[in-house]
Amino acid sequence: MAEITTVGNGNAHGRLTIRDVAKLAGVSPATVSRVINGRPEVSETVRERVLQVVTTYGYTVARPPLSGMHSGLVGVTLPLIHHSYFSEILAGIGEAFYEHEIPMVLCPTLHEHDREVTLLQRLRHGTTDGAILILPEESHEELAALQEQGYPFVIVDPRMAPDERVPTVSASHLSGAREATEHLLRLGHRRIAAITGPHGWIATEERLRGYRGALGEAGIAPDPALQIDSNFRDNGGRAATQQLLALDEPPTAIFAFNDMLAIGALQAIRQHGLRCPEDISVVGFDDTYEASIMFPALTTVRQPLAEMGRMAVAQLVRLLQSQRIEALHVELATRLVERETTAPVPG
Repeated sequence: MAEITTVGNGNAHGRLTIRDVAKLAGVSPATVSRVINGRPEVSETVRERVLQVVTTYGYTVARPPLSGMHSGLVGVTLPLIHHSYFSEILAGIGEAFYEHEIPMVLCPTLHEHDREVTLLQRLRHGTTDGAILILPEESHEELAALQEQGYPFVIVDPRMAPDERVPTVSASHLSGAREATEHLLRLGHRRIAAITGPHGWIATEERLRGYRGALGEAGIAPDPALQIDSNFRDNGGRAATQQLLALDEPPTAIFAFNDMLAIGALQAIRQHGLRCPEDISVVGFDDTYEASIMFPALTTVRQPLAEMGRMAVAQLVRLLQSQRIEALHVELATRLVERETTAPVPG
């Protein structure tokens, strides 16, 4: 955290942190940081109020490095930058690092294992002091070896179950999927299809457990014909929905295991000459930007993506300062966001 220290007239006001200045100015620490660093995304009124506090108390900014850091940089690996799912997590990470005044090195991996391994080796060998890995491609053994080498890192949205000692941040896949399925059940749907993600991924397996658990509690046996394995992409959602609509008894509702699959499902429904939600309901998972601007707007399960990023930064900062992490595996709550793609079962 930056400190404000006395200069000039020699007034003995002690030392103020950014949080102290924020309290005096009635704004957030992030806002003070933006003003001090000359960032544009602050109103002139707020900027003048913060600068008045700094001027009144005769302080200026001194930025001591965070204890435990040598290079002063951290790395962030993620599959894609332009994908809204990852960009929302990255937005939370970026804002949190900004508040700590820690620059980050961004490394897109393009879902390529070898590329990610190479990037991590570069980050580890003196370039950065630690890293946040979003949906990493490395195996359980590779991640455990990285930790044994003494390189601090935190995983956001792990693909596979990591070593118990590796800190992770994720959302509650199981309870979110259960809530989505229960929502459809309350609307009277009984033939509820599931378009899943790849086998073995934590997100897929936990959401599948939630979906099946909700059906079981309603006395409905899962129908294998209504479960289509897919790839978490819109093209997979289109192909799976076309397969479902070709059944002799198609579903009245679809639970897609992420928003991109749901968007593909909506496209296939329109291509089939059907309407959503009048003929068939659709629920997604993530609540990315696209979910709210689709027509009709998508009912989906919200993952707190930005907060997941911020939590990962908090965990990594504690690791860098050799502080104990109370909870190695943080799971944030999800919630259903009802919009326009779900309705009572037709007829």
